[in-house]
Amino acid sequence: MDCGLHDRVFIVTAASGGLGLAGARALVAEGARTVLVARRRDALEEAVAELGADRATALAADLSEADTAQRAVEAALGAWGRLDGALVSVGGPPKGTVTGTTDAQWLGAFDSVFLAAVRIARAVLGANGAARLGFVLSVSAKMPLADMAPSNGLRPGLAMLVKQLSDEIAPAGGRAVGLMPGNIATGRMIDLLGHEPTAEDARRAGIPMGRLGTPAEFGAVAAFLLSDAASYLTGCLVPVDGGMLRGL
Repeated sequence: MDCGLHDRVFIVTAASGGLGLAGARALVAEGARTVLVARRRDALEEAVAELGADRATALAADLSEADTAQRAVEAALGAWGRLDGALVSVGGPPKGTVTGTTDAQWLGAFDSVFLAAVRIARAVLGANGAARLGFVLSVSAKMPLADMAPSNGLRPGLAMLVKQLSDEIAPAGGRAVGLMPGNIATGRMIDLLGHEPTAEDARRAGIPMGRLGTPAEFGAVAAFLLSDAASYLTGCLVPVDGGMLRGL
C-alpha cells in the first residue's frame, strides 16, 4: 500500500526514544521527513544518524518551554520548506496516588503532558491549517491505571481536546487523532515494571494477546493514521493495546 507519505514533513516530539522514536522510524520508512524534538541532544544525534540526515533533523529543546513548539515549526520550514503535521508524544508523568501527588507534581504533569501538546498543535496549525495531528495518549484516557493518578487525570481531558480540535480543523482539511498505547515494551515501561517484560506481566495486565507490544508495532499504527491512507479518520481514539481495553 502506498500511504502517500513520501517527502511529507512531520514534527515528532519526545523523539529521542520510546514511542516517539518508533513513530519517527515508521514515518521515515514510508518516505517522510521528520523534525525530531527532545531534550537529550546526544540521543537525538544518534537518531538522526540512524534515520539519515536527508530524512531527519533535530531540535534539542524542552517541550515545557513556551517557545519550543514554534522553534520546531521553524526548524521544519527551514530544513524542508513545508510542514504536514506532527506526532505529539510528551512522555509519561510520574507514578502517584491522587492524594499523594503534590501540587507541584500535578502542575508539572499538566505543563509537560497537557499544555505542551496544546502548544505543538497550535504552532503546527498556525503554519498549516490542514495539518494531520496524532496525539500519543494512553489507555488511561479510557480506564484508570493503578498508581498513575497524573496520567489518569490528564489523558482523558487531552483526549476530549483531540475530539474538539478535530471538529475545529476539519473544514480546512485538517485531521486530529489520538493513539492509546497499552503496555508497550519501551524503556519507560521496563523502568515501571522493574524488569524485562514477561508473559506473566501481560497476564497480570489483562492483555489477551499474552505479550507486551513492541515499539515498532505502535509506530506502524501512528504512521498509518498520519498518512493519506487514513484520510477519512479524524476525531477518534485508536487503541494499540493487544486487546487490553475492555470497553468499546
